[in-house]
This record gives sequence, C-alpha cells and structure tokens, in this order.
Amino acid sequence: MKKFIQDFGAFIKRGNVLDLAVGLIIGTAFNAIVKSMVNDIIMPLVGLIVGDDFSLLKIVLVEQQTDLLTGTILVNEVAVRYGAFIQTIIDFLLIALSIFVAVRIVGRFREKMEAKKAKQEPVEPVKEEVPEPKPTAEELLTEIRDLLASKKE
Repeated sequence: MKKFIQDFGAFIKRGNVLDLAVGLIIGTAFNAIVKSMVNDIIMPLVGLIVGDDFSLLKIVLVEQQTDLLTGTILVNEVAVRYGAFIQTIIDFLLIALSIFVAVRIVGRFREKMEAKKAKQEPVEPVKEEVPEPKPTAEELLTEIRDLLASKKE
C-alpha cells in the first residue's frame, strides 16, 4: 500500500498531469461559453427562421396519454428529437472550429518564434582592450640611458 501511495504521488507531481487538469478545467469553461452562444444567440435566430424553438423540433412516434380526471401520465411520449440532435452537432462544430483556430494561432506563433531564433546568430563576446601598464620611473630612466648610449656609439 505504501508503494502504491508513493507511485501515485510521483504520478500527480508530473507536470503533464497538472497541465491536463488545467486543460480540462479551461475546456469545461470553454464548453459552457460555446453552449451559451449556441443556445442563447444562434439557435434563437435559427428558430426565428424555422418559426419555432429549434431544439423542440421532433417527430412524435407515440403520443403521450394522460388520464383526464387525475392528470397522471398513462403512456410517455416517444419521439425523435432531431432538433436537439442538430443543436448538439452545432455545439460540437463550433467547439471544434474554435479549438482549431486557437491551435492554428499558437502554431503560427511558435513557427515565428523558432524562425526568429534560427535567424539570430550567437553574439561573440566583446573583447576589451586592456591598456598596457605604464612604465615605472626606473624603467623610463633605463630606456633613456640605453638610447643615449646607442647615440654615442
């Protein structure tokens, strides 16, 4: 059991597991945004064209039967809800399109960054010129004596 807990701890500490968790949370929030866009913006416009709430469109196979006296349902409705199905397809297509666009933008950004790195050549370090040390008084006098001696000869 102790080995299992250690292995699990090592698994959780890996970076890609945390990335996956963050991606899942962001994906869930993104899904809610797209669903709201479809349900609250796109489908009402489609419903305006069709003349009804699009998600309610269906083909009834067996109608619901209720007891007129008590109001209880005797037989549940059986229907093919093609409107809700089409709405789910539209949700999927919009999410897929959004992810495609985001991945494409990130891919182009990475390509530009890598091209920029490839163009940059390594910069050679600047060599500083170290000035020669100034001669001491003794060295100057020795040099003068040697010059005078060479002129006398």
